[in-house]
Order: sequence, then C-alpha cells, then structure tokens
Amino acid sequence: MLRPEQDRSDGELVDKLVHINRVAKVVKGGRRFGFSALVVVGDQKGRVGFGKGKAREVPEAIRKATESAKRTMIRVPLREGRTLHHDVAGRHGAGRVILRAAPAGTGIIAGGPMRAVFETLGVQDVVTKSVGSSNPHNMVKATFDALQDCASPRQIAAKRGRKVSDIVGRRDQQQAVEQADG
Repeated sequence: MLRPEQDRSDGELVDKLVHINRVAKVVKGGRRFGFSALVVVGDQKGRVGFGKGKAREVPEAIRKATESAKRTMIRVPLREGRTLHHDVAGRHGAGRVILRAAPAGTGIIAGGPMRAVFETLGVQDVVTKSVGSSNPHNMVKATFDALQDCASPRQIAAKRGRKVSDIVGRRDQQQAVEQADG
C-alpha cells in the first residue's frame, strides 16, 4: 500500500497524497476492497486545491483525486511570497484550525494534512494549530475555509476605497503601540 505524503510534480503543479483509506464491502464470495484518496495540488506560487477520489485500485483513486483537486483550485494572497498577510481561523465539522503569519525563518509549523497544503501553496513561514477533529478530510477542509478568508492589503484597500498605505500604515502603527505597551 502507498504511503501518504508522497509527492509528484506534474509540469508546474505539485501534488501531495495526504491520506488513503481502504474500505471493505462484504459480499457472498468474501470481501471487496475499495480505496479513497485525499490529494492536495498546488503551484507553490499561491494557488492550491484539494480533491477526493474513490476507486477499486489505489492508482485510479489517486488519479481521480488529483483531477478533482485541479478543478477546485483557489488563489491565496501571500505576503512577500512566503507567509500569510494576517492571522485567520477556519472550521469544518468538528475540525478547527488557526493559521498565523510568521516572521522569516520560522518554517512551516503544522501537522500532517495542513503541512501538505502549505507546502503545495508555497508558504515558507507559518504557525498553525489544529483544535478538535484530527480527521485529515476535516483538517484540509478547515484549512481551505481559513485560506478563503485571507485578503491582501490591496484587496482591503480596494473594497474600502482607500490607499494601500492607509491600510498597511495602520498595521505598522498598531505593532509599534503593542511593542511600547508590552
């Protein structure tokens, strides 16, 4: 049986196998086995997607999951191409995740399924915490829920009709106030 966390590069896209589940259906002649696969696909430049696939054979399940992931890719704005712009939380079912932006050199501090998402996304510095369900499907979906809430200062400025410097300037002022208080 294949090990999770295998990765292959498909042109510019990188896909990581997060989880494989084997299920058995008991029939008159014995057991019939089926496999489901959870795959994360990304271009390591801010685009990422996940997909599920089910089949009687492992390679077929992985192929179906990869195709599904390529169809459902999202774009995530990254600060300096290495981390998130702000802290964000996401949830799916009983799975909850907290994603925090981190300074350069921190690395990816994340557990299994979330690590695969950030590696394929192209994030180099992030700190995460999983609270609740550790089911790989719920963790990946909660991570995507959080990533969809991410916004860049440019997007926020456009939405508010302000300049980017007003938005980013406030972030710098707020950090200065926190350091003075702390």
